[in-house]
Amino acid sequence: MYNIKLKPVYSAPADDIYQDINLPKNWSLSWHQLETFKALNNPNIDVIFNIAMTGDGKSLAAYLDTLQGEKNDQFCYILALYPTNELARDQQAQINHYIDLFQPNNEPRITRLSGADLEIYAETEDIRKEEAIATKIQESEIIQTNPDILHYLRKGAYLMPKDRPDKLWSPLDTKFKFFVFDEFHIFNAPQIANIINTMLLVRHTNRDKKYLFLSATPETQIIERLQKVGFNCKVIDPYQEQKYQFPDTLEKCQELEANKWRKVVGEISLNFISLESAYHASENWLKENKNIILSHFQKHQGCKGAIILNSIASVKRLTPLLQEFLSPLKVQENTSLTGKTDKEKSLEADLVIGTSTIDVGVDFKINFLIFESADAGSFIQRLGRLARHKSYEKEGKTINFDNFTAYTLTPNFLVERLFNEQDKNLEQNGIYDRPFFHNQIRNNYRKINNFEGYYQRWGGVLSVMLSGKSGLGHKTIEQQFAGSKDAFKKDCETVFNLSLKKTAFCMRKWGEEWQQLSGKKGNPIIESASSFRGSSVLQCGLYDLTEVQECDRFKTYNLPSILSNLDIEPITEAEFKRIFEQTKANTNIPIPKGRFRHCLGFMKLNGYREERLNWKFTYGDELKAIADSWKVTVLSGIEVYQPDNRWINEINKRLKIQGLVSYVVPYPMSEVKRRLQLPMHFEIYPIDEVGRDEKPPYSIAFGQSALLLDTLAYRLKSKGGESWIC
Repeated sequence: MYNIKLKPVYSAPADDIYQDINLPKNWSLSWHQLETFKALNNPNIDVIFNIAMTGDGKSLAAYLDTLQGEKNDQFCYILALYPTNELARDQQAQINHYIDLFQPNNEPRITRLSGADLEIYAETEDIRKEEAIATKIQESEIIQTNPDILHYLRKGAYLMPKDRPDKLWSPLDTKFKFFVFDEFHIFNAPQIANIINTMLLVRHTNRDKKYLFLSATPETQIIERLQKVGFNCKVIDPYQEQKYQFPDTLEKCQELEANKWRKVVGEISLNFISLESAYHASENWLKENKNIILSHFQKHQGCKGAIILNSIASVKRLTPLLQEFLSPLKVQENTSLTGKTDKEKSLEADLVIGTSTIDVGVDFKINFLIFESADAGSFIQRLGRLARHKSYEKEGKTINFDNFTAYTLTPNFLVERLFNEQDKNLEQNGIYDRPFFHNQIRNNYRKINNFEGYYQRWGGVLSVMLSGKSGLGHKTIEQQFAGSKDAFKKDCETVFNLSLKKTAFCMRKWGEEWQQLSGKKGNPIIESASSFRGSSVLQCGLYDLTEVQECDRFKTYNLPSILSNLDIEPITEAEFKRIFEQTKANTNIPIPKGRFRHCLGFMKLNGYREERLNWKFTYGDELKAIADSWKVTVLSGIEVYQPDNRWINEINKRLKIQGLVSYVVPYPMSEVKRRLQLPMHFEIYPIDEVGRDEKPPYSIAFGQSALLLDTLAYRLKSKGGESWIC
């Protein structure tokens, strides 16, 4: 085991004080917070990127103008967009706290709006979703939601066919002048392309907007693209401006604090645990070394900790084990399969064990962390959860932390690179500042593809839709927005470096091919390319018997993960609906049901398997010609091959008649992931023609993953070269 220390980080105070800013007593602003406030009030700046480090108060910078209340000029209405509902919930509590402290003169109303919230509100009030959204726009000064809802609102997803396309987005744009995108770095190219489309649509239909992107690790490609079409962008970077210091003595810390520098994170003792790159490696280490956790809690009274892993199944298996071993300490889980009740309990637990649901911005007050990661970004993100707070409140008492300790469960290759005797990147017991250490992680860990080619290949699909007959070309608004439509299309072609005429031609061709294949209207490829995060026809409805709270038992999960990790028994859709309605009646609690509308199958979840099961997709015809075409296609006839699975035939009956947006490549899955630097959870799977190959020679990706693979697959061709055949 190797150990290093990371120095604390201090953030510079504001260089000057704005007389117009009202702050709570004894409060002061950091340099980046004041710079953000000034940029938001500068009419010559359109887009601000605040890349202050995790824990440095970026949220306050975003809301500071709004917290001033009603002013002589217009109040700053905020539409804040968060990548996860968990983060939106966390930020709602944070902003309510700020409102209590700042006491703005207008008592701004906050609405947190997820898809589930919207559905329940509409059902409770007996109104359509369109009316529910309109009401929330009218009755809110701050809306906290996710970019998905904003995206589908622009597409007219909540409207009737005869409605004006701008029926919802026009009042939204008229009222809300300020858009905040938090933790923006977790989005991939499809989401960035869709957000750029939205910004351009707003620009040409309702000007004078401000955009603030908050991210400790920003993606530069969005800045460059926005500048290409004339957005005035400002990057606020405290590190580049030497507004961070990393003291290594107590005296230096005291000197900085006397000069009103604020501690962002404390000193961390970081231990590297070198493990084989195997599926169970981290889980097994935790089982074998649970005494380390217990002894740490015994040694440091009042300790609070978190364990962040890559696998939901590992979390589900470890949670009961640690609950029993660490009793009477409170241990709670937090994953995408965790019910709402347990998620809320996890925030107060002594030890929370979870997955990426807790590493994206949620402000845990912990001083002990064990984590694994998949790449440099997730390593830095997860380590950033630690040492952000010096204390926490428990039963009305303040409990101070006496140290901050982390264990990183790290692949052997990374430890060897970091502590290599020849290169001396890091040394045992070395002391380093955060920027240097983060650079070492980025330079030596696995690099993930940023899918740069997606913009030119697929970014224009949504542009065509937003400017076409369902958007700005709709008969009800065509004349009103005639000039806007042309300007919007021109900017889209510039920002994505493509021809919308060519994109529209391809879209028509995909529609014709789909009609020939299925006899149906529509276009699955367009649906995938114009969705925000992608929609999977492989989603299944689960009734989770491992969940204590009845109303939290209804979930969705994707078929590949079910096949690998879950112990389930199939049930009919009618049975699932019967249990659903009975639970609603028994608990008298509304449960959103829209997510189950298009499920492939329905199942009872009995538990989580100790060993991951093998399976693969199969195709009833020849794959070679499909793979050699090197293009996205819609396939039907795909099934799952898992001979020991007694219920798979029922799933296959429904699966094989689905039209799946697919990309097939003639290489094994592990080779494709390695050569194309695909993320750990990229949805690519093994496939063969008959289900008999022990190691299938082909790989397949579906939906949005198929489009992303399409932008890279040319690298696998023996002759090289990139072309787009639609």
